[in-house]
Order: sequence, then C-alpha cells, then structure tokens
Amino acid sequence: MISKAELTKQHIIEVTAPIFNKNGYAATSLSDITKATGLTKGAIYGNFKNKEELAFSCFKYMVRYLMKPLSDHLKLSDSPIQKLFLITDFYRNYYPFSKNLGGCPVLNIGVDANNSNSELLGKVRDVIQRIQDNLCSLIENGIAANEISSEINAMTYAKRMDTIIQGAIFMTYTMNDEFYMKDAMNYLDQIINNELKV
Repeated sequence: MISKAELTKQHIIEVTAPIFNKNGYAATSLSDITKATGLTKGAIYGNFKNKEELAFSCFKYMVRYLMKPLSDHLKLSDSPIQKLFLITDFYRNYYPFSKNLGGCPVLNIGVDANNSNSELLGKVRDVIQRIQDNLCSLIENGIAANEISSEINAMTYAKRMDTIIQGAIFMTYTMNDEFYMKDAMNYLDQIINNELKV
C-alpha cells in the first residue's frame, strides 16, 4: 500500500511538472508551486530537499508520461521496420497530446536549462541519448532481420531521425501549426522507404 508521504510526493510532482514544463526552471517560483499544490513551503521541502531535486523529479515524470504511449504504440508490431513507421505515426499526433502538458519536456527543459542549469541539462542530454540509442538498436534489429539495408550506419540514422522529430516539434509549437510535424513525419517515412528498407 502507498503511504501518505508517497501520495503527497506524487501529488506535488503531478501538479508541478506541467508548471516547470511551461515556465521553465528559473521562472517557476516556490509560490507558484505552493499555490498550485495547495501545500505549504514546509510540505514541499519536507518531500524534496530543494527546488532542483523537485525539477529533476518533474522532468523524469513528464518524460515517462509522454514516452509510455509511444512505447505502447510500438507494441503493435514485432517488425523493426514497421516499428519505425509506428514512431512517425505516433509523432503525427504528438502536438495535441503534448500540448495539454505545456509542450515537449525534452525541448522545453533542454532549451531552458541550456543557459541556466547544467545539471538539469545533463538529465535532458541523458534522455536524448537514450532515445537515440533505442532508435539505433531498432535499426540494428532491422538490419539483423534483413528488413533494413546493412550498408547504412544505424547511429547516424538514429541521430538524423531524432533531429528531424525534435526540429518538427520546435517548429510546430513555435508556429502553432501541425503542418510541420505531419510533413516531417511524411518525410521520415520517405527516408525509411527509400534509404533504409531493403
């Protein structure tokens, strides 16, 4: 059974995560957090040693919250090449899905932390590396299954795909126009079909 302290901690994270995601680390004040959670400063710091620890927990929560549906979507096929198409399919609808939470945490927190918080930036880089490593493994599995050309460099394509996805997310949010996301995913489908597929 979950303890009252664990429930309180979870409540703080769930309520505060979208605030950090929208406002950024520096712009999120303790009064923003206490007002949103309905808890006192003492209750916040009774669960987290400082604002930075809370920000780390919130970022981790946001990434997990947004990546779980992608992970579930990838279970629709066992084929590595089909999984790549499932990734583009998922991101076609990423804008309305992530908008409710204040946007993409990897992009938001990455840009925000770049000039203000090197430890938080390190957490974002770890997530990006994990995403690229997973994409690379998927492409390598496709090569092993003879679905993807053995002549391509798996990590190069993993980084390229992630760059296109992140760039499309940035443009979609900046211009408030889903064209960028949908067009970029169509372009990735062409790359998968024309450059990767055997």
